[in-house]
Amino acid sequence: MQIDGSHVLVAGATGAIGTALSAELASRGARLALAGRDPGRLARAARTHGAAATAVFDAYDPGSCASTVHRAAEELGGLDAVVTVFGTVAFGTAPSVGDEVAEHLLAVNALAPAAFLRAALGTLRDGGAIAAVTGVVAERPMPGMADYSASKAALGAWLDAVRRETRSRGVQVLDIRFGHLDTGFADRPVAGTAPPLPPGGDLGAAVRAVADALHSGADRVVTAPDGTYAPERHAR
Repeated sequence: MQIDGSHVLVAGATGAIGTALSAELASRGARLALAGRDPGRLARAARTHGAAATAVFDAYDPGSCASTVHRAAEELGGLDAVVTVFGTVAFGTAPSVGDEVAEHLLAVNALAPAAFLRAALGTLRDGGAIAAVTGVVAERPMPGMADYSASKAALGAWLDAVRRETRSRGVQVLDIRFGHLDTGFADRPVAGTAPPLPPGGDLGAAVRAVADALHSGADRVVTAPDGTYAPERHAR
């Protein structure tokens, strides 16, 4: 995808990753629509990044996710990419987390991003892209994070299947598998307390890798053993 001059919707634009990614895409010439849940922070982000459109959405309401995509496409005059970078986390053993929190994790981390990206598939221009953050737990589930890992793995499986479905249309499906980043995300769990975590990766390098992956048509952004980020093609 040619980022300069592209029209991109960033869902979760007021979080740490969304803020950094919006800045990176804007610096490369993308015209942005930003979506988030906090109207005040969203308005500030729009001013900072020169966004052409904003929308407030509720991750518990798939209809609001889909309508955000359609509104962004209308206000920008079409979309070239939709990227979801929001989520929530819980810590603790599976019995301690419980069913209600597990349902919440699945709704926010899997069903809501899928609602955004499903709507995007019917809206994108030819050769467009959809992308979502899953994380390394999508392939390496962690004890004490069973339901969080499962929700991210569910989204990763959805992306893998959609990649095969849309290959003939030339749609890029990008799975962003970051390791731990110092974003404060782990400090705001819906349940439990984060275990000791290693130092987080470089957020700036991470979002540059995402922008590079969108430009190159990669299937995934992966975290290397040395903590660097790299696009990966033809992931299965």
